[in-house]
Amino acid sequence: MRDLVAQLAGWSADGRRFALATVVGVRGSAPRLPGASLAVRDDGEVIGSVSGGCVEGAVYDVATEVLASDEPRLETYGISDEDAFAVGLTCGGILDILVRPVDTGADFTALTTSITAGEPVAVATVISGEAPVAAQLVVWADRVTGGLGRTGLDAAVSDDARGLLAQGQTGVRHYGPNGERRQDEVAVFIESFAPPPRMLVFGAIDFAAAVARIGKYLGYRVTVCDARPVFATEKRFPEADEVVCAWPHRYLADTEVDARTVITVLTHDPKFDVPLLEVALRTPAAYIGAMGSRRTHDDRIARLRAAGFTDDELSRLRSPIGLDLGARTPEETAVSIAAEMIGLRWGGSGRPLGETDGAIHR
Repeated sequence: MRDLVAQLAGWSADGRRFALATVVGVRGSAPRLPGASLAVRDDGEVIGSVSGGCVEGAVYDVATEVLASDEPRLETYGISDEDAFAVGLTCGGILDILVRPVDTGADFTALTTSITAGEPVAVATVISGEAPVAAQLVVWADRVTGGLGRTGLDAAVSDDARGLLAQGQTGVRHYGPNGERRQDEVAVFIESFAPPPRMLVFGAIDFAAAVARIGKYLGYRVTVCDARPVFATEKRFPEADEVVCAWPHRYLADTEVDARTVITVLTHDPKFDVPLLEVALRTPAAYIGAMGSRRTHDDRIARLRAAGFTDDELSRLRSPIGLDLGARTPEETAVSIAAEMIGLRWGGSGRPLGETDGAIHR
């Protein structure tokens, strides 16, 4: 829902009613992840997507019915049959989609305000079982609003929501009617709206501009850092959220890095990248990549080994950076780097899908 928040807040401010369809479960190969949303306004306007086109028409129809009845519905869409006009997913997966009318009161306003401001917040929604379907609990680090019908259930879900929020994760949890954790009478979809993950781009070169652009496209908060003031300017990197003029290793040492952060080192100059990588390899960053030729890579590894890094520690370094796509231009190289980041995040092989078998979406 994050990418729809600005428009939904506008609809709410204008007093328009709307239904929100959200992917709450995925089984097998499916085009969208849990949390993907589509909204239908009372005049028929639609925004968002839940399947990349496979079942949007059917979901739109359900949303209009939900607006008319004011009753939520949980719909499941599976493999389409041999009828070419049947509603289903040709990719072979199964989607569970909750369609509900949205109450645009104070709780909704507080939620959209927090998401827009980057304040961590989670939304827990009952999707089935012995609790009111579509009942919601909105959970912040220091408070909650709404409720799922029972105090014990609210308490258990609040605890789990804060845990998922800290990890930036979204998923379904099962409980007993009073929040018992080893029972499964109630299914609750918990969606985390954590601040965007960070991409730290070191080296204010033309390749960095392309990497910053693709980082923004992928949803990262992008910082470009370089020690040279003539190159580290906002004019050269308009897509970056911030441009910092500082020695890279000093900046990184003073910057918060978590397990979702990606670090790209594009300086390929030992006086910059070796001290920087010494700091980077001691962080929990999800991805650490460094640009350079194979000769530069060998020299870099030798310097890092001399600094005391083990082979296990050095195995985290993706160098030379990116996948072997034959990239030449900065834009092609940025695609190569982004592809490697995505593959590492989701466990992809980097091979052509035509050469693999099994599930496409893990």
